[in-house]
Amino acid sequence: MATSLSEFGYKQELSRSLSFTDLMFYGLIFMVPIAPMAIFGQVFQASGGMVALAYLIGVVALTFTAASFGQMVKAFPLAGSVYSFAGRAIHPGVGFLAGWAILLDYLLVPSLLYLVASTSMHAVVPAVPVWVWLVLFVVFNTTVSLLGIKITATATKVFLICELVVLGLFLAVGVWALLSGRGNGMSFEPLFNSGTFSVSVIFGAVSVAVLSFLGFDGIAMLSEETRGESREIGKAMAAALGLAGLLFIAQTWVAALLAPNTADLLAHGTERSNAFFDIASSAGGGWLGGVTAVATAAAWGIADSMVAQVATSRLLFAIARDGQLPRFLAKVSLKRLVPVNAILLVGFLGLVLPGGLLVFTDDQGIGVLTTLINFGAMIAFMVLHVSVIAHYLIRSGSKDYWRHLISPVIGFVILAFVVWNANLAAQIVGLIWLALGVAILGILYAAGLKPRLAGLSHERL
Repeated sequence: MATSLSEFGYKQELSRSLSFTDLMFYGLIFMVPIAPMAIFGQVFQASGGMVALAYLIGVVALTFTAASFGQMVKAFPLAGSVYSFAGRAIHPGVGFLAGWAILLDYLLVPSLLYLVASTSMHAVVPAVPVWVWLVLFVVFNTTVSLLGIKITATATKVFLICELVVLGLFLAVGVWALLSGRGNGMSFEPLFNSGTFSVSVIFGAVSVAVLSFLGFDGIAMLSEETRGESREIGKAMAAALGLAGLLFIAQTWVAALLAPNTADLLAHGTERSNAFFDIASSAGGGWLGGVTAVATAAAWGIADSMVAQVATSRLLFAIARDGQLPRFLAKVSLKRLVPVNAILLVGFLGLVLPGGLLVFTDDQGIGVLTTLINFGAMIAFMVLHVSVIAHYLIRSGSKDYWRHLISPVIGFVILAFVVWNANLAAQIVGLIWLALGVAILGILYAAGLKPRLAGLSHERL
């Protein structure tokens, strides 16, 4: 790396073994190339059928966020992502709150993934209880994560190839079905429908669809484990986001054109969790519906959960290293060079939290939970954009107004609009979570334990 960790007051503890390709594959598998299959029905209903438009706006919005990540990782190539960036660019207290906000995303995502995957596999194989699938997923992912980051990277490549094969199969069969006269015919309605379009409807749908994109930011968590220059992180994030966006738009567009019961999908209160798989079955037969359903469950329960566990453990490691979480979470295995206790804690939460999330297994509940997870990420990303302006424009006097002012402002405004149009219940719970973070920060200050970051000899803005 061009910048040594010692400049920030840390020593190199994690293994630097990841290449640009490893990082890009990691981001792709975290986003899951077939992610829209699991939430297609919810996004279709929320967007008034303009599901491709929701994903298009999502990728455009997060392109600005990826650009800001690229700028900040060049300045601070540290594990911890937004927590580290905001803490060093603005103030350690702001960094704590940004880390707290994104924890809402990172702590709930593995649990949601395990829960949905386990219930899906139980539906496919009823003889195996949900809790058995849950234990199998968690134990497998935790074991692989403990073996080292290179083993994890290799596993993600295998899963990524399998997902792309399934996606290619669906697109080929789906396009053939459309050309054969099935479905609703070729049209641009999945991208724009004047009969259902409104700004609030679309951005409300984006607040759900953006779940599929969360994961590109996880690449920044691996800043201390890449062997290339820090700029490789930003390039990998942009490449993964762009490729995922194209795949998401393509599969949702084809699926929307094949939807046999559009009116039912748009109706509130109807079952939508299996919408994509029903569409696949109508296009290619029950075998295609089964393949896409099993592939989605495996992608969420193994591949995506695995990389989510890696990212969450690195966030916990970074915050604990600064003494803002129990320091045992910063323990690194001398043999495998991974944050072993943080990995074990995330695995434990993956077993415990899904039991408390069973109330969210209905369509409406999963939609609320999905938006709640996105809420934490969007708030943290908004702080990221402010960090770019604070570090480069205000503190460093940059004259690059596009990258250090205009682009971050555009990204901030888009994300703010997404948050504003999010599900009301998710907004309330998200704000309660943020208020709890503020209360904890206040207690730390009152106890004389205000957040401090290694290597910072003075307070930021």
